Amino acid sequence: QVQLVESGGGLVQAGGSLRLSCAASGLGLSYDMGWFRQAPGKQRDFVGGVRRSGTNIVYGDIAKGRFTISRDNAKNTVYLQLNSLKPEDTAVYYCAVGTLGALQAGVFAYRGQGTQVTVSS
Repeated sequence: QVQLVESGGGLVQAGGSLRLSCAASGLGLSYDMGWFRQAPGKQRDFVGGVRRSGTNIVYGDIAKGRFTISRDNAKNTVYLQLNSLKPEDTAVYYCAVGTLGALQAGVFAYRGQGTQVTVSS
């Protein structure tokens, strides 16, 4: 059974930082992973994705310059470092599994439940 469990969300002031983690289990092969976010009443945004090897990382427009993705395959964990946070970054952030190209198009095979990030002004 595939499980993706996110952690690290919380309440932070504008300009602050958070580091989100996504621990994966039940996946027998190496896989590409990505992060999405969705705020109430808004469309889902692609934050970024990382190839199974960790050497190829792509970011959505919302992430460029402020967010960083990394992964530790030994721990089956992918990370999302959020810097210079703004109130408009408030959303549920969740990780997902799929091919990198599909993730960029918003398509994934599995996703976690998400972790809430709230940025106060």
